[in-house]
Amino acid sequence: MMLDGRYAIITGASQGLGAAIAERFVAEGASVLLCARGLEPLRAVHGRLAAKARPSQQVLFQAADTAREAQVDALIHYALSAFPQVDVLVNNAGVYGPMGALHEVSWQEWVDAIHINLLGVVYPCRVIIPHFQQRNYGKIINLSGGGATNPLPRISAYAASKAAVVRFTETLALELLEHHVDVNSVAPGALATRLTDQLLEAGPGRVGSAFHARMAKIKAEGGTPLELGASLCAYLGSAASDGITGKLISAQWDPWQTLQEHRDDLDSTDIYTLRRIVPKDRGKDWGDL
Repeated sequence: MMLDGRYAIITGASQGLGAAIAERFVAEGASVLLCARGLEPLRAVHGRLAAKARPSQQVLFQAADTAREAQVDALIHYALSAFPQVDVLVNNAGVYGPMGALHEVSWQEWVDAIHINLLGVVYPCRVIIPHFQQRNYGKIINLSGGGATNPLPRISAYAASKAAVVRFTETLALELLEHHVDVNSVAPGALATRLTDQLLEAGPGRVGSAFHARMAKIKAEGGTPLELGASLCAYLGSAASDGITGKLISAQWDPWQTLQEHRDDLDSTDIYTLRRIVPKDRGKDWGDL
């Protein structure tokens, strides 16, 4: 059990990928503090996972909105008082935000999406960092996605925030390198979750016909299994991944099960990072001064 004896905080844990991550963590031996905005769905997941846990494991829950600083402060305080330590923070909570052309959508909804998807990742990190520094160890796992690596017209708040999460992850990884705190982003693949349903309900007029058709296909085919992203998160929360940091890792496409065998390559290159493409990267003979 790769997470035996570890203690984790998981946000957005009441449904979808967050619930799958929580289930995998418990199955791998971790004690978990589950967090989400909705109390009743959170309570249901807690009951299901508590029934599966061993006597040595703790399964706790607390409703919290990660976009609200006071609620995050209370969440981290609860974790540090209930657990002997925190080993892993999984920042999974997120929303698609408003769908439609930038100049037509609600500005407040656009700002709120940035608050949840970006600041709702940054602030929990900020609060837990002193604890990780004191222990000289920790794991931070930030959920990203396709919005980080591809333009997403008509879902601009989501795309911008997820790209920002990846660059924040790369930056924080360097800040915390000397404290042995690994910070990584996870791209879980195209999932068939409630967020997919929201896109389909919005219709092609708001999200674009091509993207709507792609989401409809994913919904029909079932999408990437949630367990794949959950398994990657468990790996990144375990000792097996110690030293792997500052990377954006795809659950679906990258050989993450054996990444520890390539740690030297990861440390010495920009593999699995966001970088600017220049002409010579695409075989062109112009662009250099």
